[in-house]
Amino acid sequence: MNLLRIVLLLGTAAAAWGSLKLKGRPCHPHAQPWQAAIFERAKYNCGATLISSRWVLTAAHCLTGPVHVRLGDYNLYVREETEQDKAVAKSIIHPGYNCTDHDNDIMLLKLQTPARLNRYVQPLGLASRCAEPDELCSVSGWATALNAPENISIILYCTKVHIVSDEQCTANFPRHVNRNMVCAGLKGGGTDSCEGDSGGPLVCNGKLQGVVSWGDVPCASTMKPGVYMNVCKYYDWLLATMWGN
Repeated sequence: MNLLRIVLLLGTAAAAWGSLKLKGRPCHPHAQPWQAAIFERAKYNCGATLISSRWVLTAAHCLTGPVHVRLGDYNLYVREETEQDKAVAKSIIHPGYNCTDHDNDIMLLKLQTPARLNRYVQPLGLASRCAEPDELCSVSGWATALNAPENISIILYCTKVHIVSDEQCTANFPRHVNRNMVCAGLKGGGTDSCEGDSGGPLVCNGKLQGVVSWGDVPCASTMKPGVYMNVCKYYDWLLATMWGN
């Protein structure tokens, strides 16, 4: 994940993830119409999720400078007719965000103009209930794009993960996870998101359940799950913030 431009060290358990591809396979083109990409100038920075025609949700640590949002993308460095580039009118980081321990690592971006909704660009609803352990979910991202030349093809990758119980999550990251976070990974151990997937969607039962935040290193070989901001814990804040802005 991309936090990790800040390279936070939480003991020896969690730090910057390597720039390796999310384990999985290429997504079916445009089957995730809510998937967004955040760019800092011309450089890909993070994933994100369109949650309404005017709002995108991502991780707070993804705001490292002036950014813009691209919707309807699949092949990151190949121009596609489905793409919509959007300027950001306002960025709202959760007031409780703590870059040291990753708490409240969540941020809303208000688009300057509404997205044109079509089969390639569609918002994803927010989860109002928290997921159950072992629930099957999906995660997607462009993890390899962070350190890749801008003239090569980078397509969106998808994979399936399972929700990890709070007890198992805490056992994997003692003293580093709290009730605002949820863990998800491969059945039997392991994570499926890496640096560059930060801010992207964890989707369970057709709803946005999590925002990719942080995890263990190296992400390609760790047996520990990934850690996500648990959207159900922020449901009221997200609705109130969008309504008030």
